[in-house]
Amino acid sequence: MKEEAGMRTSLRGLAGRITLVACVGLLLSGCVLSEKYEAEKARSLNFQRLLAQEEKRTGELDNEVKRTKRELAEYETRNRELTAQVQAVREQLARTQEESEAIKEASLLERKAKADMKRAAPPAVKAPPAESTPNISELLGSASSAPSDSAPPPDIQMDVKTGANIHIVRPGETLYRISRRYGVKVDTLRKWNKLPDDIIEVGQKLIVSQEQ
Repeated sequence: MKEEAGMRTSLRGLAGRITLVACVGLLLSGCVLSEKYEAEKARSLNFQRLLAQEEKRTGELDNEVKRTKRELAEYETRNRELTAQVQAVREQLARTQEESEAIKEASLLERKAKADMKRAAPPAVKAPPAESTPNISELLGSASSAPSDSAPPPDIQMDVKTGANIHIVRPGETLYRISRRYGVKVDTLRKWNKLPDDIIEVGQKLIVSQEQ
């Protein structure tokens, strides 16, 4: 009987130790699981913070892209306006150059006319008496009966020796008009004819083209 009681006591003690070991094991495993949980929780929080930062950065980049697009649109509009202004200035400059050429041509014509008037200086012609003044029909008749002069010489000739075309200046012509007529620059005409300026005289012979 004593032996059986001892055996039961031993078994109870062993069972208690096993239970204690099991409790300690469960406690330790619970601690390990708790640590893993806390670690995973910390990692999750860090990931959430990083995700929030990236979302914020993405929003800032989107705003920057939108602002850049607006600025680009403004720059394109400004560029179109500047291009239109430059074109307007070019057209105005072209008109100014044309007006300048016209004024220069008119000035040359005026100077040329004054020079021609000074050279000509025809003597004053006395008017015939009133009773002897012929009427228009008489003048027309006399003009038709008068012998016609020879045809005016052509305004362009060719130099046989050099093969160059020679233009004979007529009244009212300027160096600018002659250059436009033959498609030659004014500077080239001055160089070919050794002219110090743009003044030319009636009857003057000008080289307007040269054989290449």
